Parts: sequence; structure tokens; C-alpha cells
Amino acid sequence: MVFEAVRDAGAHAGALYVLAPDEETLALEVLVGLPGEVAALWRRVALTHPLPATDAVRARQLIQVDGPEELSRRYPRAALVFPYRFGLVAAPVTHDGIVHGALLLLWPGARHDFLTPPVRERVGAACDLLGTVLHCTPAADRAFEPAPEPRVMAIPSSGAEPAEGEAVRFAERFPEGGVSLDLNGRVAFATRTAAALLGKDSVDLVGTLPWESLPWLNDPVCEDRYRAAVIGRQPSSFTAMRPDGQWLDFGLFPDDTGISLRIAPAQAPAVAQARSPAGAPPLRLGALHHLLHLAGALTEAVSVRDVVDLVADTVLPAFGAQALAMAVAEGGRLRVIGHRGYTPRVVERFDGTPLTFPSPAARALAEGTAGFFADRADLERAYPARARQYDGMAAWAYLPLIASGRPIGTWILAYDHPHTIGAEDRATLTALSGLIAQALDRARLYDTEHALAQGLQKELLPHALPEVSGLDVAARYLPAAQGVDIGGDFYDVIRLDDRTVAAVIGDVQGHNIAAAALMGQVRTAIHAHAAAGAPPDQVLARTNRLLADLQTDLFTSCLYTRIDLGANTACFASAGHLPPLLHEPDGTATVLDLDPGLLLGITADTTYRSHEVPLPPRAVLALYTDGLVEVPGEDIASGIDKLAEILDRGARCSLDTIADRLTAAAGDVGDRADDIALLLLRPHE
Repeated sequence: MVFEAVRDAGAHAGALYVLAPDEETLALEVLVGLPGEVAALWRRVALTHPLPATDAVRARQLIQVDGPEELSRRYPRAALVFPYRFGLVAAPVTHDGIVHGALLLLWPGARHDFLTPPVRERVGAACDLLGTVLHCTPAADRAFEPAPEPRVMAIPSSGAEPAEGEAVRFAERFPEGGVSLDLNGRVAFATRTAAALLGKDSVDLVGTLPWESLPWLNDPVCEDRYRAAVIGRQPSSFTAMRPDGQWLDFGLFPDDTGISLRIAPAQAPAVAQARSPAGAPPLRLGALHHLLHLAGALTEAVSVRDVVDLVADTVLPAFGAQALAMAVAEGGRLRVIGHRGYTPRVVERFDGTPLTFPSPAARALAEGTAGFFADRADLERAYPARARQYDGMAAWAYLPLIASGRPIGTWILAYDHPHTIGAEDRATLTALSGLIAQALDRARLYDTEHALAQGLQKELLPHALPEVSGLDVAARYLPAAQGVDIGGDFYDVIRLDDRTVAAVIGDVQGHNIAAAALMGQVRTAIHAHAAAGAPPDQVLARTNRLLADLQTDLFTSCLYTRIDLGANTACFASAGHLPPLLHEPDGTATVLDLDPGLLLGITADTTYRSHEVPLPPRAVLALYTDGLVEVPGEDIASGIDKLAEILDRGARCSLDTIADRLTAAAGDVGDRADDIALLLLRPHE
């Protein structure tokens, strides 16, 4: 069906991604019109990974990319790996509103007209049909761990095929050499002239990859031109030099079934191409793409878990491995900080291995050299003690993690079958190790700072709000989703006497430990002045004087209210804070018009005004910070109005339910840049 979708849409290639049972991963199940090697990096991708297919699944809408420029702008990491001229469409595959995967289609060249209304309709019909099929296929029938090998399909040629003998005679008449490659890059046919120019017998060329059977073509430029032809379906060319110094021109002419390669003698280029040092095999283009892709991905990694997940998602499918673990040196031992493919029991067995224990992991860390073991016998010969601690795997690579010249740990790549890692893959893995080490070093620092920040934030916010007779209270705090820093949002409820309570909410300028520390001072000052019986305007004035004297260069917004449960009133004072919302029984939520006053900490002699309003039983009073109502590009008044509408719809619910509803929309925003504090109060009858 994927083939029919490609054909009916007039595309030259396509792929079907299926959502794994965990609903966090897309697995490549079918690939049409492209070699499997091209998709090595994308056989299994996390749903959070920025790609057209994942965006189509998350947004449940068609994603169109018109060419390389748009791909670079919207998906720079993908553009690093595929810098070729093609357009694409990714569409969600659904059934009865349930997303099962994504269909990806490619068109040659940089075009803006490939997605016509009829084509869009055909793509939609194909997605509906695929969705029905996937819905009827039990998830248990598909294996996703490790990532499955996709089913690779070629597009059959159209029209009648010439007789084999006549086709050969036709090709042999040309003075130039001719070679036919399939979509996987393997030689299907070579003329005698081509074989002579390449210095090989035709029989030795058939079935091989040119850059493997001809070492002098093992150059990233050659493979890049091949990929440009097969992915973009555009003619390409390159020049290469034979070992005897003769230069050859290669012209590549692709269609949906393969590539015709034209070879002819050429003059030496004006500028010679860079060659690898003698004896040092150059990195293949695929290896370079692994480096580029992982380098781009690791720049976005924040925590240790991010690094481990990115490396596992990229390296395991690219190198055909089944397990990965990362360990760092702590207290004379190797501590496992992340893994994929190993069971928790195995990880527990190896976690905490002394650095003095004779193991390849310890040696990689101590000497900064990698160890490669093709099977268990190799490991037993070198490390008999380690081999006795069987981890269920059959081949291993132990690679040092060195950041800024400092060895910080070791990462292990493992196979469940005997496997020899070739020289090229060893070079690639060694290069990857440096990138991983730098990212891991940054991530560990982030995790340490983040844990410190979270601990400080937790200690500065109230652990529990006091129980006040005749008053229901609910509070929520949501930290910012961006960055490692913490915010200065705070709230508190202070019991003044049996029938009087104070509520306060505020926001210290900045998002760092200094802001959080100042927030703690503000809360303490407000608590002290409130407990001393000061009216709301004086609570803010005295707190402001303290902050001005501290000369912190940080300003604070604050809203303080004193609630008299006997008189059913609330008296407010505001220091530049957002106005509260009040939902009266049998009414609608209104925004209370208060004189905001100056922010705390600007000038020592600032005065504030008190405002008293009725607070009848069953009314809901909502105090909040700007993170709950601010949306980039929108007026903050619009955010307050939306908050009031949500409060209207749920005012009769419990305060916990109302709090969850008010924070739900903001809580779904993955790139929220500000903290959120919310305090709800409702007097009893």
C-alpha cells in the first residue's frame, strides 16, 4: 500500500512510520524507492525528535516542506544529513481519531507545486487506508525493541523491458563506459569499456558497492553525489582519480529503479581534491552524517537523560547494536548513569564496579583507549574475570569519555551476536566519544545545578498551607519548562486569628538563585508584618522599605489581601501585581480594579492603597502570577479574560479541580519560559 501511495501521488519515494506501543517512538516499517542505508539514522525516532513525521503525528496534520532551504530552516538537524534537492510531505495515519503512524512522501527537486488538491486527496485516502490496516493489526505482531529493519521496496520500471542481449549490445556500442546501479548503490551491470576504465572485470564489479570494490572511490564526495542522485532524483556528477593518476568523470542519471552511471576519461581538475593520508581510510559519508546528526542533537541535550536517549536513539540503529550503557567515575567506582537495552538486573550487577577491577571499562577510562571484542572468547582472553560476569551480550565496544582532556567515564556499545567492528566504524565511534563526553559533562553540571535549584525552591515555598476554619484553600506551583534556573514566584497563607487570614502572592524579577533567595526574604518580611497586625497597605510599605535598603537591584510584584471571615470582606493592597479574579455565587468572574502601586524595592518611601471588597460565602478568589496568563504575541488582558472564562465554567467544583483546570493549559506548554503560582480561596457558608 505504501508503494501505491507513492505511485498515486506522483512521488519518487516514500516511507511508513508506525507508532510504537509506548506512544513515544516512531519505527520505520516500510521504505519505498530509497536504499535502506539512507534511512539508517531514522529507523527508530523519539516522538519528541524534530522531524516532519513526528510533527505530523504530534500535530495530527499534514506537514509540507518545499525544498532544502525550508528543510534547513525548520529541521536543521535533518538538513545536515540530507542537504539535497527534494520536497516532502508527512501526513498522520489515523483511524477513528487514533494516530497509528505517519506516511512520508518525497518528490524530486525543489518544487512548490507537487501538493495539488488531487494529490492531497490521494495522500489523505492512502493515510485512511493505512490507518485502517494498522488498526486491525495487533501491536503485539510488530516488534519495536530493538528498532525493526524496515521492509525496503524498489519501484518497478514502467513500460516494456528490452531483450537482455539487445540491451547489452546497445550499451556496449557507446565509447563511454556504462554502469547500472540499483537503488542500494550496488552494480547490476557494467559494460566492458566501464570495466576497463575502472580496472576491474565486470564479473568482479556486479553485486558490489563501487566505493567498496574500488578503494580509490571510497571518498565522501563520491557517496554524497550518489545520495544526491538517489534522494533528490536529480542528475549529479563527480571526478575521481585512479591509482595510476588517470582522472575519470562520473555522471549519475537516476530514475525510480536505479542509477545509470556514465564514465569517461577526464582532465585533471584545476584544484585537486583532498585525499586521506596514506593508510588512513577516510570516513564514509554515512559515518560523517552520524557525526553531524549527533553533534547537532547533542547541542540541544540538557540533562544526562537527554544525552543518553539521544545517543541511544542515534547510535544503536546506526551501528546495529542492541544495548548501550554510560558510566562515570565517582568515588573510585564506575557508576552507571544511563542505559538502553540492558535489564535493570544486569545494570545493578555492574553498577559500582571498582576502578581497580580488571575490566575493559576501567581500562578505557584509565588509559583513554578503546577496547573492541568481536565475541565472548575475545573478552575472556583479555579479561577472564570480567567475562565471568555475563551480561547477556556477545560482542562489545568500550570507549573512553574524555572531556577537555579529562577522562570522566566510559560508554559501552553491545551486540547480542558476535560482531566485528571494522576500522571505519571504530574511527567513527571514537570521534563520537568526544562529542558525547562534552555533552555529558555539561549535562551532569546541569543536573547538579537543577537539583540544587529544585531543593532551594522547595524549601522556600510553603510545605503546607494552614487549615483555616471556614475557608477552603488550594495552591499550585508550576516551574518554568525552559532552562536550569528557578523562578521567584511565591505564595503564602497566614493565619492571623480565628476569623482573619492573610493571603499573599508575588513574583521576584529574574529566574535564578538570587531571585529565589530574595523571594524567601520577601515572604519572611510579609509574614512578620502581617503577624504584627499591620493593615495591607502598611505590610507592603514596610516590606518595600526593607527591600530598598537591601539594594538588591531586583524588583518584586506582590498582592496582599486580608480576609475577614466574620465580616465577609477582603482588603487588598497591590505592588504592581496582576489584579485578582473574584467569582461571586450565581455570578460571573470579574477582574477587581485595584490601584497597582509601584513594585517593591524601587524607592524606600513608596506608599500603597488598601481596597476593601465584599467576599461572600461560596465566592472564589483567584490570585495568580503572570506565567499563567502571558502568551507570547498576545495581550495579557486576553489571557486574564480566558482565565476568567475557565473559572466561570468550574466555579462550583472543588478548589483542587478548579486549580487543575486553570493550570492545565499552561502546563501543556513544553517551552513555557516563566513560573506559575496560583492561590484559590473560598469562604464557607
